[in-house]
Amino acid sequence: MLSLEAIADPTRRRIVEMLAQGEHTVGEIVAEFQMTAPAISQHLKVLREAGLVQSRVEGQSRIQTLNPAGLDEISIWLERTRQFWSQRLDALEQALRAEDAADQHPTKTNPKKKSTRRPNS
Repeated sequence: MLSLEAIADPTRRRIVEMLAQGEHTVGEIVAEFQMTAPAISQHLKVLREAGLVQSRVEGQSRIQTLNPAGLDEISIWLERTRQFWSQRLDALEQALRAEDAADQHPTKTNPKKKSTRRPNS
């Protein structure tokens, strides 16, 4: 669940979205946010530790890239959650349709026969 915890923060989600468009230097990421470089570096550290982001050094720059394999944990969790709710909603739909059908076609009951007895006077 480390990757899910990492993207729980809106800033980190935005960083992941940014890196999904392509690799960026730390400076480019800092420029997109109204945060200090150390704050962005801390967010990147959390993302790296979660396996969502990879970093490499090119000259004087640290290039950040999205690690698609790191998204697997999130993808698996989302698929399980989707299946869970899909099954529940399918069951609800079937129950509602059965109830609707029962309301539209009530079962026939035997009508009460009129009594032929005369009331006692």
